[in-house]
Amino acid sequence: MKKVFIIHGFEGSPNGGWRPWLMAELEKQDIYACALAMPTPDAPVCSEWVSEIAQHIEVSDGDEIYLVGHSLGGTATLRYLESERAFPLAGAILVSTPCEKNSNRKIDSFLDKGFDFKAILSRCAKFAIIHGDNDPNVPLNDPEYLSGKLEAELILVKDGGHLNGSAGWFQLPQCLDALNKLMAGS
Repeated sequence: MKKVFIIHGFEGSPNGGWRPWLMAELEKQDIYACALAMPTPDAPVCSEWVSEIAQHIEVSDGDEIYLVGHSLGGTATLRYLESERAFPLAGAILVSTPCEKNSNRKIDSFLDKGFDFKAILSRCAKFAIIHGDNDPNVPLNDPEYLSGKLEAELILVKDGGHLNGSAGWFQLPQCLDALNKLMAGS
């Protein structure tokens, strides 16, 4: 069974922005989709977020799993994939994902060290990166770097901002299209 787990970002919620729309679109395709409620989204702790992702994936052993992470949820996806608990994934979409420390000290535990891309790629070979070309929170060099390291397509959304509800994004067809491409194996 194909399953998609969607991970919100810093100060986010499972029902914010385009997540409900994406779940409804996947349901129309008979694909199980669930937006996870990450612990303490206003004061996130990386190890707690990785554990939350792991718990959902561990009970889905044998399923074809895809992760879609927005902002810090994308960073948490990468940290999950480099952890010893990680199960192999069929694919992952990283939306507006930071990979370098920035001015937000509350997310330092996610960005306090570099990423083990060898481990990440050994557990998930198919990625897509989606980013607003004018994101005020995550500079364009972050998705460009991730795209190169993960050998992933970089999809830039014109005037996308941070691709969240505050930027007016309650649907994100670019994400659905990228996910369908990953699921089709192309």
